[in-house]
Amino acid sequence: MDKRPIGIMDSGLGGLSVARVLRDQLPHESIVFVGDQGHFPYGVKTRKEIQQLALRIGTFLLTHDIKLMIIACNTATAAALQLLQEKLPIPVIGVIEPGAIAATRHNYQTIGVIGTESTIKNNAYKKVLDQIDPTLKVISHATQPLVSIVEHGQTGTVLAQETVNKELHIFDSQSIQALILGCTHFPFLAKEIANKLGENVQLIDPAYETVRQAKEFLTKQGLLSDVGTPTVELYSTGKIADLIVGAKKWLPNGYTKCEHIQLSEEA
Repeated sequence: MDKRPIGIMDSGLGGLSVARVLRDQLPHESIVFVGDQGHFPYGVKTRKEIQQLALRIGTFLLTHDIKLMIIACNTATAAALQLLQEKLPIPVIGVIEPGAIAATRHNYQTIGVIGTESTIKNNAYKKVLDQIDPTLKVISHATQPLVSIVEHGQTGTVLAQETVNKELHIFDSQSIQALILGCTHFPFLAKEIANKLGENVQLIDPAYETVRQAKEFLTKQGLLSDVGTPTVELYSTGKIADLIVGAKKWLPNGYTKCEHIQLSEEA
């Protein structure tokens, strides 16, 4: 048994979608979450910029003695997963490969992927999906404006639905059987996305497979925490009020601490 916390990072509030699944699936695990809202959005930054930011966050999380780090950001996973795995002395997992694996568990012929400009431009999901199933048709589409809808607390509004309808119009003429929510912000817009695409399109949230893989790893290594009262510490490099609002809205059972941090420039 290992009571050390699991570290989770994201460019903003989207990673809370992974944190909430983790709390549900692994209720005894403590969490240290960093939302890098001070440098949001990642989707329009260069690969080098994202790597530097992710490494700074990883270094910060190490000061909390984490036993595992989850990059709960598709953009950061694509740009920095390998780097963090090489630089940090702990296991690091991302959300892209788990998301692709989840999508190929069924006999889909055509799958859609939505994500940030960076994730789609780099063909992050398509590369992995092609390796798993070369026969699978993948339709990728950047939907960067959806990230801002979540960050500004506008989910569940008329504006949210209108924005989703506009950003997903490509699927009006290109039929898909499933859609990978290739940004951790997007599960918070699942209702609006389902309204747009209809009940015949399966929405795939990579968070569930990511947490499943984390649980499998921790179990094999004997690192699961199965007793005690877990803590949930939340940190933001931006406006702490936004993180508090998001946590109250999306994290069941609340949190232990929520503070602003200034990341070190040294990483």
